[in-house]
Amino acid sequence: MKSIRVLAAAALLGALAGCSGAPAPATPSQSAADLTPSDRGAVRQGGTLRWAVDEVPAALDVYQPDATPDTALIAHAVLPSLYRLDDHARPVADPDYLAGAQAVDRTVTYRLNPKAVWSDGTPLTAADFSAQWTALRDTHPGYQAIESVAQGADPHQVKVVFRQPYAEWKALFSPLNPAAGLPLSAGPLLVKSLDAKGGKAALVRNPRWWGAAAKVDELDFLATADRLDALSKGRIDVAALEGTVDHPPAAKSADAVDAAARTLEQAKALPGITLHRAAAPAFTQLTLNGARGELAEPAVRRAVAACVDRGKLAQAALTPLGLPAVPLGNHLLMADQQGYRDNSGALGATAKSLHLELNLLFPDGSATARRTADALVAQLAPFGITVHPQPAAADSFVRGHLATGDWDLALFSWPATAFPATDERPLYTKPQPGPDGKPVAGLNYGGTGTDEIDQLFAKAEAEPDAAKQAALLQETDQRIWQLGHSVPLYQRPELVAVRTGVAGAGAYGFGWPRYQDLGFLR
Repeated sequence: MKSIRVLAAAALLGALAGCSGAPAPATPSQSAADLTPSDRGAVRQGGTLRWAVDEVPAALDVYQPDATPDTALIAHAVLPSLYRLDDHARPVADPDYLAGAQAVDRTVTYRLNPKAVWSDGTPLTAADFSAQWTALRDTHPGYQAIESVAQGADPHQVKVVFRQPYAEWKALFSPLNPAAGLPLSAGPLLVKSLDAKGGKAALVRNPRWWGAAAKVDELDFLATADRLDALSKGRIDVAALEGTVDHPPAAKSADAVDAAARTLEQAKALPGITLHRAAAPAFTQLTLNGARGELAEPAVRRAVAACVDRGKLAQAALTPLGLPAVPLGNHLLMADQQGYRDNSGALGATAKSLHLELNLLFPDGSATARRTADALVAQLAPFGITVHPQPAAADSFVRGHLATGDWDLALFSWPATAFPATDERPLYTKPQPGPDGKPVAGLNYGGTGTDEIDQLFAKAEAEPDAAKQAALLQETDQRIWQLGHSVPLYQRPELVAVRTGVAGAGAYGFGWPRYQDLGFLR
């Protein structure tokens, strides 16, 4: 599964106790997924399904630094993933590839489906696992934790030995690249053509596929800018619209909110189209810059954080999109994720008035960010906190603004993950001195951290007992709240338009399509 560090850049764009909003329930409450019916028996054989993407990648290696969510979307159709994620981000073994797996101390033993073969007829073996480990062990944390990879008792068994117990081993080898190299595939579909310049990836049935056969004759991923026009003219069948709605075409910064509302209404009015809504595997949060000024004091950061009404911000951002205004109270787990708990109470009580003046960095052109920023300015003013909005262009937001540290508050989004002990850790790791002696923040743009938080992440990463790991993650989140590092606000929206009669498509949340079941209803 994709590391958060690879996809992070794509996603950036009285006493006051209790003023962070009401606690959310401990069980998943968000819309985890919203799909059209996908019963294979109701889906006819044949046809070409057309799916809009931002761009077609030149290659399908999701582990490269320039890989995008579109890369992962297409790769999942043609490459093995030993584990899929269910609606609540729980990893579930895919029997098409994995007959079983067992972790004992430092060793994980995989039993591969003996029918699983690459598109050239060679079986999946330990050689594929070893090649992926060799390619990624210098750059990806999970693979860095591996000590050895070898064949087990027979060619269909793989033994992976870690340097120490590694709880998040199910994140690895999903997807699995072939040792012989791409474009070999081992999915229900294979690549007929991959034309990045022409903006089209055409996938067809894999004749060597051993599982349930794909229903469609062809699945085309098409680079599509004006998605509403393409939908209205029948040129595409499935299109994610959250970007179109959040960044309406030709909208100026000042009228982005109104333009977004008009764009949403246009999408809802498209004939023969259903708009599916769910909470995306990403979250918007407010980071406090602890590397300068008055916010360098933890007590001041906590006081500001406690003044943020997450419920009202979620309402401002999500209600116009037709999604429930569910505030987020956890830095590591989403509201639709198993084990979620609102830990914002760890902030404690603060004084009534602060008398601060702060600037607020946020992505320009984003209607959701603008609504959130405006609501934040209004709600902090009564507590003596004057906030000056500072919009920054998306193409320079990270390198030209966020990474420079020349801001007090920053509003932006991060991808969420099913494996937070490993994937979320870089966002909160204590900055360490670089060659010049100055702290290197990395992805921790807030610039604050503690040895205790780092140690808790390390313990959670190594804890094989699921209940004990969950407890460690909750404790870690509480410490992040107490640090005043950032305030998680809400999960981002996922809006997907699907043409009437298309089965198995929609808003997937943490999951991804079951490609062999996609098709057209009888």
